[in-house]
Amino acid sequence: MAQEAQTRDYPDYWEADVVLRDGGTAHLRPIVPEDGPALQAFHMGQSESSIYLRFFTFKAKLSARELERFTNVDYHSRVAFVITIAGDIIGIGRYDRLDDPDEAEVAFNIADSHQGRGLGSILLEHLAAAARENGIRRFSAEVLPENRKMVTVFNDAGYEVRRHFDDGVVMLEFNIDPTERSRAVMESREHRAEARSVASLLAPSSVAVIGASREYGSIGYALLEHIVEGGFTGPVYAINPQALELGGMISYGTIGEVPEPVQLAIIAVPYDQVLKVAQECADAGVKGLIVATAGFADTGQEGLARQRELVRNARANGMRVVGPASLGIINTDPAVTLNASMAPHLPRRGRLGLFSQSAAIGVMLYAAATRRGLGLSSTLSAGNRADVSGNDVMQYWEDDPATGAVGLYLESFGNPRKFSRIARRLSRSKPVIVAKSDLMGLQLPPGHHVRTTQAPGGALDAMMRQSGVVRVDTYEQLMDVAQIVVSQPLPAGPGVAVLSNSLALGKVIADAAATHQLQAVHLATSLGLDAARSEALDLLRGKLREALALQEVHSAFVTLLPVNGLDNEEIAQVLRACGEEAGKPVIAAFTGVLDPQAVAEGLLAVGAADEGAARQPAVPTFSSPGSGIEALAAVVRYTEWLGRDQGEVVEPSGLERDRAADMIDALLEGVAGDQLVQTTTEQAGELLGCYGISVLPSAAFSTADEAVVAADRLGWPVALKAMDDRLRQRLDLGGVRLNIVDADSLRRNIEHMRQVLRPFGDIGLELQSMAASGQSCTIRAIEDPLLGPVVSFGLSGDAVNLLGDWSHRIPPLTSVDVADLIRSPRAAPKLFGYQGLPAVDVAALEDLVNRVALMKDDHPEIALLEFNPVLVSPQGLTVLSADLRLGNYAQRTDSARRAMRD
Repeated sequence: MAQEAQTRDYPDYWEADVVLRDGGTAHLRPIVPEDGPALQAFHMGQSESSIYLRFFTFKAKLSARELERFTNVDYHSRVAFVITIAGDIIGIGRYDRLDDPDEAEVAFNIADSHQGRGLGSILLEHLAAAARENGIRRFSAEVLPENRKMVTVFNDAGYEVRRHFDDGVVMLEFNIDPTERSRAVMESREHRAEARSVASLLAPSSVAVIGASREYGSIGYALLEHIVEGGFTGPVYAINPQALELGGMISYGTIGEVPEPVQLAIIAVPYDQVLKVAQECADAGVKGLIVATAGFADTGQEGLARQRELVRNARANGMRVVGPASLGIINTDPAVTLNASMAPHLPRRGRLGLFSQSAAIGVMLYAAATRRGLGLSSTLSAGNRADVSGNDVMQYWEDDPATGAVGLYLESFGNPRKFSRIARRLSRSKPVIVAKSDLMGLQLPPGHHVRTTQAPGGALDAMMRQSGVVRVDTYEQLMDVAQIVVSQPLPAGPGVAVLSNSLALGKVIADAAATHQLQAVHLATSLGLDAARSEALDLLRGKLREALALQEVHSAFVTLLPVNGLDNEEIAQVLRACGEEAGKPVIAAFTGVLDPQAVAEGLLAVGAADEGAARQPAVPTFSSPGSGIEALAAVVRYTEWLGRDQGEVVEPSGLERDRAADMIDALLEGVAGDQLVQTTTEQAGELLGCYGISVLPSAAFSTADEAVVAADRLGWPVALKAMDDRLRQRLDLGGVRLNIVDADSLRRNIEHMRQVLRPFGDIGLELQSMAASGQSCTIRAIEDPLLGPVVSFGLSGDAVNLLGDWSHRIPPLTSVDVADLIRSPRAAPKLFGYQGLPAVDVAALEDLVNRVALMKDDHPEIALLEFNPVLVSPQGLTVLSADLRLGNYAQRTDSARRAMRD
């Protein structure tokens, strides 16, 4: 049996840290022969009932033969996973292939003390992924009728479970290929677990500051002071072996000396002590760590190794980690009031959630929110983002009723596919505003060690637009948009009324609105503000009410020069009242005021029942009207996305997914590393046929006689083409000759074409039967290290080659995504009857793009798939050329099994 386990190398890429149902963490890995003693201890710690339900009989101990069989597997036909915390096995799941090679029997055993934490569903996901990788398509299980928990695991997994009774046992059987329902179940479980994980960090029952200090100006001093002065509602403990008293409280030498359980530990000790302190926290049962200390991945490879060890040990002991180099966390909920950060004061409670990575960016975000009087619900600075990420926090904010909008400043991406999936769901209920630089994904900031992208420029931004994210460039723009969405209703459309006490200024703003795709449908510049104070306010109120009452007006933008005798706060109060009365957003720009945000500082939204209730400035105010218009336009685009039908993933006919997978496996046999396999024309044609895609046959030749034979086979008339990417579509360079109708003409064209192309080198030639004329398009799909599958579309020729006129989307693609992809290039109007020409068959083009997206999403092994050109006519399309390359892909960042980012 020991030799059986060596028939396949240990699959270390199956290992994963996982988040459990209650927010705790554990480590999942394949079983190894050395697990025998731990498995025996696990078994002997089980109750008689649990042992009986697993083995249909009671056995106090596993025999030596059973231990050997259970721990020696081949990782192919026999696979077992264990889930551990602090090295102890708390759950085990396995499958054994049956006589039918497509089917395997599956079984689980969960420790009594850890039942109800979702271990069974996690094991099932990972076993199913491993089984699919090994060619297994079905699972079966024998379960006693009284083992309702295990039956529930199978029934609730989203698979179509068939069951029947046989000799007192429930026989279950189900296909394990992912279904829409099984994916939804997995994502729902992942969402709940990760949301609870972050909730336990932001709302801990108790907090300890390790490295607390009485030295003014030190991080430990500031953190302890801010937590205490912020009014945290739970117990706070100071940990410092060199002090007996800190901040008026007893100081403990180590976390283990604290007499009560500690849920959250904030570590502010020198970097060389962090790993030791983190282990002490694990031994004391701490559930979460905030590491304020720097000196990890931001210092190079040695620091990166320390950081990985910190996270690995923390997760293995059930702890999440914020940081290292974290600015901290804030929660303004009156039931918590936690300021475990370097911010000097707990901010006003509000509806905006903020996430940042580096501490410096976090400081700027906090300052920008404070200047605008924006209240916050919670903030988290991830620092090096070694564990807790923006994806985790978005999961929490989706369920948090105190958060109405989300702002993230991202310097790098760890799992963009997961980000896209979460953001698309979150954006349906709350605006998601993301600030990122144009270089994000291409370069990594200090301390960030994740994959970088090789995708074409614009793919990352396209993914965000696809997900409904409001993408901005700077933290100030983030706050510009945030102050609108947290205090105003969303505009129902692009129609904006511009009101100003300056005709010139009003016209400038109307023009600016048009450049941002807003419609200035109403312009009022005679506001009468030079009248007496009360009359002036009444006139302004009347003009604004009149504008907001217009059906075509969806928002109002009021931009004013300073008015003698009128207080800007009084003006803002009028704007607030009119906006609330009409139920439409009103934005103000007090041009010439140095700090217009102060205008609204005292005018908080009505409706606060108590001092702890969330409140926001009454009117979003800007010193620069241009910034206000730009922010309003971003909110309008978000509203338009929100109101669109998002479509659904369309499953076309004629798909043979299993056959395609078998073909790819055969073609990649023995391929490793970065090696790519260039498929032949025949191989590519057969593989594409599995997805209902056909390529017009072509034939290369050496002699004119061979060309004539090939033309007879393909069918006259034919096209003669150069087999060179530089010349393939270049009629002007002599790389293509069309409508050759007979053998004599073909021979003459071959001779003349070779003479013309001689300056370019020894260029091979090929023949292809003529296709219906049409618009030439290019479709490209790649597997990117960061983004995963990327599908690109453009109109062939100079549009894509010189001007980069591509559009990009990240699969899976809905019907709306496919339509947007085709319509997004600037040259796309040529597809829809440009200059009186007939429109092409867009439905056929959409069907082809959809099949390409499905194929690429199903098979990350496809390193490149390019159709160039695709001729689209009014009656259909023809794929003239296909370039298909396969590779040994890196594991995608978002798979069909729950796993924390490595």
